[in-house]
Amino acid sequence: MPILLPERSTSAVHSMTPREVVRELDKYVIGQAKAKRAVAIALRNRIRRQRLAQEMADEVTPKNILMIGPTGVGKTEIARRLAKLAQSPFIKVEASKFTEVGYVGRDVESMIRDLVELSVEMVRSEKSEEVQAKAREAGEERLLDLLLPPTRSPTAGEDPAALREQASRTRARIREQLRDGRLDSRMVDLEVRDSGLPSLEVISGNSVEEIGVNLKDVMGNMFQGRTKTRRLAVPDALVHLVAEEQAKLVDMEAVGRDAVRRVEQAGIIFIDEIDKIASRDASGGSGHGPDVSREGVQRDILPIVEGTVVKTKHGMVRTDHILFVAAGAFHVSKPSDLIPELQGRFPIRVELEALTRDDFVQILTQPKNALVAQYIALIGTEDVALSFTPGAVERIADFAGRVNEITENIGARRLHTVMERLLDELSFDASELGGQSVTIDEAYVERMLAEIVKNEDLSRYIL
Repeated sequence: MPILLPERSTSAVHSMTPREVVRELDKYVIGQAKAKRAVAIALRNRIRRQRLAQEMADEVTPKNILMIGPTGVGKTEIARRLAKLAQSPFIKVEASKFTEVGYVGRDVESMIRDLVELSVEMVRSEKSEEVQAKAREAGEERLLDLLLPPTRSPTAGEDPAALREQASRTRARIREQLRDGRLDSRMVDLEVRDSGLPSLEVISGNSVEEIGVNLKDVMGNMFQGRTKTRRLAVPDALVHLVAEEQAKLVDMEAVGRDAVRRVEQAGIIFIDEIDKIASRDASGGSGHGPDVSREGVQRDILPIVEGTVVKTKHGMVRTDHILFVAAGAFHVSKPSDLIPELQGRFPIRVELEALTRDDFVQILTQPKNALVAQYIALIGTEDVALSFTPGAVERIADFAGRVNEITENIGARRLHTVMERLLDELSFDASELGGQSVTIDEAYVERMLAEIVKNEDLSRYIL
């Protein structure tokens, strides 16, 4: 029998071939065909595994990926877009931020706890969306109870049925006014749960993550019934009441179980800067100094990647089928400097290429989130029609490539600093240029950037 996953987490990519996945990634990331191909295969293998019988599926583990390449070439963006495409829980962590067990700092298991919390929020949001209509209806009824005076009892000689009919017509009329927005200026007194509880730090567990415990977690539901009265405008009161009704309709225990299952079967963890914890001598070296700590972090990461059980507040999480994508520039160290056991857990190695001037031109114009389109939209909010000539885009790419050559090569991130410098004057004056059109041409680019690029010292500090 195939393994079962929450339908929402896999439906979007269930029918997508690796070629189609690559085409989707091409919309956001320029070049790097090898890396895209590797992650597309990894995603498809995950879907194939879900179609296997449970016994066989348990034996099929993800083929983790190690991306090797300079900064700013798209490593993180590829992993992030893949997770979004797959609707999978995704988290990016930096290997250099972790410390060996026994030292003050973040322990490696915190990445799993963080991923579970993110997954819980994903599932809770989906469940809340499913009950949105029902919750709004219930919230609206509660708000009408506040807006309408209580129904009085019939006096002698009054017809109870007629009284109920009159109350029903009044309620229908107020409901119509509420939906039309005619009651937005009215204020209502609303009983809200008091969430302003102090936090209590309890020293417990072995890690920093286990130290901070909220008072509610320590003392159970002792303060759950405390409420206070707030005076809110009708629209704000409706939002609050709908949120309360959603919380009632969503079973958080079920959400926690679904979130854990989604992490176990579809989670993706991107471990950046893994080269920063690589020892210069993987065989052990001198056995002292910073290399000891680096190797300790590697040994702590190893069981997480190999497959272990991590305790979280939502239950035990097995990491056997989480996909790990690690990345590093490996300028100083090399992949073989990682401890052998960790190397073996990243069987797919992909080398990403440094970006060229032609890549910069495409990055500026082609992706859905292209920088040129972003700046046109931003300046457009000031009622200024901004445009770029093809020659201007090419000159921007030339300058970015030249600065990367004479200073540090930070890849596509250089385009952000170049574009900010280029549009510095326009961004400052745009709010006073309403209704005008501005065209960025080659001459404008030369005027704003040429002198800075010629002066290497200025380039280092400004671009």
